[in-house]
Amino acid sequence: MKSTLLNMTAVLFGITLVASAGVGVVNMITAEPIAQAKQAATKAALTEVLPPFDGTTSEELTIDEMPITVYTATKGGAVAGYAVQTMTKQGFSGVVRLMVGFTPEGEVVNVNVLEQSETPGLGTKMADEGNPLLMSVKGQKLEEKKLVDGKLAVRKDGGDVDALTAATISSRAYVDAINRAWMAYRSVASGEAPSDVASGASQTASAGDTAAAGEASAQAAPEGKEESGTVGTNESQIQEGGHNE
Repeated sequence: MKSTLLNMTAVLFGITLVASAGVGVVNMITAEPIAQAKQAATKAALTEVLPPFDGTTSEELTIDEMPITVYTATKGGAVAGYAVQTMTKQGFSGVVRLMVGFTPEGEVVNVNVLEQSETPGLGTKMADEGNPLLMSVKGQKLEEKKLVDGKLAVRKDGGDVDALTAATISSRAYVDAINRAWMAYRSVASGEAPSDVASGASQTASAGDTAAAGEASAQAAPEGKEESGTVGTNESQIQEGGHNE
């Protein structure tokens, strides 16, 4: 058959149609298993960070323009604890997501790292059992910690949270996510509207105030290179302030 613009267009259209249909079928097949796996992962994370419970209800919040989910766990009709799925965008490689558990009185039960893509052997140690970041908050009430402007901070920034060796940026990100979880827990437990962690501004502030706070936060962000995959680089130079503390 003689090749013409019309029949070439028809062939391309047919290929596109078949490919699109194939993608749609695959999506239909995998959507439910993916949702089930996600639900199972969330349930497992809740079990790891909460005292024993019968069931949970969830509440969605927005803090620093980031979605935060607070799960209120109950046992025998009474509140057993709170679990907060929190996040930060300040990780060396981007987003870090945590699940942080609190007792009704505000003591940190445990912290589970849900997502991180930090530098292997450095920032990834935030997910290790018994790491310095976790041990600085586990079993403690955060309001009793050494706070800086009302928030947790690593020792380098004036607080008393032990950072990961040679991973200051990752450590700051972990602490930032926990601060957001703490704010969300207090909001749900007390019924008060949450404030932005980065600026401390109430979420009822004007758009101009929010933008100004965001700009100030960006300008205050730590400078310098903290993690690197460069072979042969001394670990103490890989991240700013990476010396043992």
